Formats: sequence, C-alpha cells, structure tokens
Amino acid sequence: MRRRTFLGATTASALALSTFGSVRASDYPDKPITLIVPLAPGDAADTIARMLSEELSATLNVPIVISNMPGAGGSIGTQAVVRAPNDGYTLLYAQNSPLTIRRVIDPVNNDYDPLKDLTPLGLATRTPSILVARADAPFADFKEMVALAKAKPGTLRIGNAGPGSAGDISVQLINSQAGTDLASVPYRGAAPAISDLLGGHVDGVILALGAVSPHIRGGRMRGIAISDPFPEFPDVPTLSQLGYGQEIQGVWFAFLAPGGVPANVVDKLEGALAKVVGNPQTAERLLPMGIILGWEPPAKLAEAISREHKTVSELLKQVKKPAGG
Repeated sequence: MRRRTFLGATTASALALSTFGSVRASDYPDKPITLIVPLAPGDAADTIARMLSEELSATLNVPIVISNMPGAGGSIGTQAVVRAPNDGYTLLYAQNSPLTIRRVIDPVNNDYDPLKDLTPLGLATRTPSILVARADAPFADFKEMVALAKAKPGTLRIGNAGPGSAGDISVQLINSQAGTDLASVPYRGAAPAISDLLGGHVDGVILALGAVSPHIRGGRMRGIAISDPFPEFPDVPTLSQLGYGQEIQGVWFAFLAPGGVPANVVDKLEGALAKVVGNPQTAERLLPMGIILGWEPPAKLAEAISREHKTVSELLKQVKKPAGG
C-alpha cells in the first residue's frame, strides 16, 4: 500500500512539473532573446539579421539582442547555439555553410547534426554567390580569368567569407572544372574580403551578391560569374551558361534553435518568423541588396539541409584538393 502511495505521489509530482513547464512555455517569451549571427559585424547578413530582428522584437514584444560570433565558416556561432539551453531564448541566424559544407570538409570539429542538435525554424533569405574582380583587373570576364590563371599558375588569389563558406567551395569547384589553380583566401566574413579586394591584396572574391552589389553599381567591381541569374545584373553569366557542368555555390540563411526546444515554443517562433519574413515591404527593401526574402517552413529547411549536405559530399569527392585542406 505504501509503495502504491509513493508511486502515486511521484506520478503526481511529475505531472505537476510537466504542467508547470508547459505553463512556463506558454508564457514564452518573457525576457530578451539572443540571436547569434555567426558572421562579422558589417556583413550584409548581419545587416539583414538586425533588420529582421527589429521586426521580430515588435512581433514577440521582447528585445532581440544580436551576438556576432564569426569564425570557422560560421561553425563557432552555430556550435554556441548547439550548446545553448533549449528554452528558446537563444536563436541562430546562419548561412548554409555551417549547416552543410563545414560538416563535410571538417567533420571532426563539426560533428553536430543540425537536424538533431538544432531545431530548424525556417528558411528566410536566399542570395546568389558572385565572383567579382576590381574594375581595373587584368581580366574582363571569366574566360580571360581562366586564361590568365593558366598562363601564370599559382598567382591568382580569390577571397571568400571563410573556410568552408560557399565562396571557398566555389573556388575549389572552379579549379576542378576549369583546370585552374586559383588560391582560396579565407577571411573572417565578407567585409574584410571586400576591403582586401579594393586594396589590391586579392584578385577577386566570391561572396553573397548583397555584400558586393553596391560596389558593382558604383563601378568599383565587375561581375565575373554568378550562381543564379539575377535581374539587376543580366550580363553576369552562370557557369552553366559558360559551358560548365556545375554552378558556383549559392547562399541561403535560416533561423534555428537548440535541439529539444518545446513544441509550443517552436510553434510561436515559427509563426512570428513567418510573419516577419513574409512582410512584402521588407522584401522590397532587401531586393536591391541582392537578397530574396522568402519563408520556407521547418520541413522545407530540413530538406534543404539534407539535400545540400549530400550534394557537397559528392562534389568534394571529385575535387583534387578538398576545400579547407
């Protein structure tokens, strides 16, 4: 009898704790939320994250605090969210690199699974990657760049946003397809890569279009190749248009939370983010920056992560020197 009484009390206690946790979750959020952006301040993605966070703050009625954690192609910030409490007060706005590419090129130091150790909330933005050179570069287009690279082996340096970034992978992809030996020069984000290109320290950069579009418009840079056609720059070709079989790697950004976040918290975040990302006025503001705003729900984000991880894995098996190697 005592044993049944004890078990009954234990069950009641567990139920009370579960109910308490559910109530607390239903009150979410009731304090500031930290949004980790795994890129340097000043990047186009950082600017967009701050823009979206202002609208998210108004929607959820709590402050959103941006925390920049650049490095390792976005993996440092991503792993910080993997380790964060799963209470919904730490979120991630990450590019595809740490969710797919970094896990292929450096699996020992990126042994997390974004579909298990993180909670996908939704895909928010897409932008083409673009290879640009200075306006006074000694090559005017992709064909001339390839010819110069072959005439002067080992001399052309192409900057990107970091090891394992879409730009880093794209340098390796170009080398594999065009038979060049372009050197990949990784930076801690887009801003320092752009600075070095304008300063003449590298010969080109492959970055998200939004990071360099103002410089193209201003005549300081010239588009050489792009991952996807973009209406504002119709004269910049894709690699397939140039006769190659694989495009350079594009960029997308998504919102995620630590793994195991309560379902009702996920539902509230998903609804709020869908509202923010679905704002047509915000979309109009972002398009001139080379950013396509378009919400895709958690299931679509999970599919994108799985698909790209498989694609990059297969691609890098064909590359003579793995990216980041």
